[in-house]
Amino acid sequence: MSGPVFVGSITALITPFKSGRVDETAFQSFVDWQISEGTEGLVSCGTTGESPTLSHEEDMRVTALCVEVANGRVPVIAGTGSNSTEEAILLTRHAKEVGADAALVVTPYYNKPTQEGLYQHYKAIHEAVDLPIVIYNIPGRSIVDMSVDTMKRLADLPRIIGVKDATADLVRPALTKIAIGEDFAQLSGEDATVVPFLAQGGHGCISVTSNVAPRLCADLHAAWKRRDFDTVAEVNARLMPLHQALFAESNPAPVKFAASLLGHCDNELRLPMIAVSRETEAKVRDAMVHAGLLN
Repeated sequence: MSGPVFVGSITALITPFKSGRVDETAFQSFVDWQISEGTEGLVSCGTTGESPTLSHEEDMRVTALCVEVANGRVPVIAGTGSNSTEEAILLTRHAKEVGADAALVVTPYYNKPTQEGLYQHYKAIHEAVDLPIVIYNIPGRSIVDMSVDTMKRLADLPRIIGVKDATADLVRPALTKIAIGEDFAQLSGEDATVVPFLAQGGHGCISVTSNVAPRLCADLHAAWKRRDFDTVAEVNARLMPLHQALFAESNPAPVKFAASLLGHCDNELRLPMIAVSRETEAKVRDAMVHAGLLN
């Protein structure tokens, strides 16, 4: 290999709803806009896409719609994780069938597997489906934290190619790079830490913020690649209040509201997610003005 497969600004896409159903037209229009704004990759059916409340049929349909619009212009990473290994295999097989470029597979939540259980879970998916896999390590939602040692074992499998790291542990990317090497894609899952994550050996970010600021997020990564650190600092300062505001309440409620302000979707979520409070609305709006996204 010659460097990681996935780099730069990758959007963890929202799933627009209208009257309780997936708004397919709004979703496909949104995907096209993301690509036109410079987004370098797309994740369908992740946490931000409200995957826990999508039916299997909806989940598969959303990924297929994303692949159709992307049409090879940027890679599509399908969220196919589950706390059931068999269900994760089912969703990963479908992602492969519809032409996704990789699968994003979250560490199993609620079950609390051991490190060996984590290894066997990913190994089973890897053996069942011929598709690159990005590990999604997010202890804040799944409780378990995959160790660097376990990740190194998994990286020895040919199609385990990277990690979305949502630990916010800024020592982790350096340790992972030392243990596994430069070709293993390290993608931050925490927008606010993206600059120090890159400095510690990261390659990109699977971003919530880029749902509403795709051009700015892409500009930050482009500036990093050309070592234009003044621009990195300037863009980061514009985005930082937005990163904070979009996590003032549980994701994706704030970013759904922000996207609705830009006309990309209705401000509609599925229970148990609900629309944000007026206080959070004000924070999001102010942060969008600060970033230059709203007047």
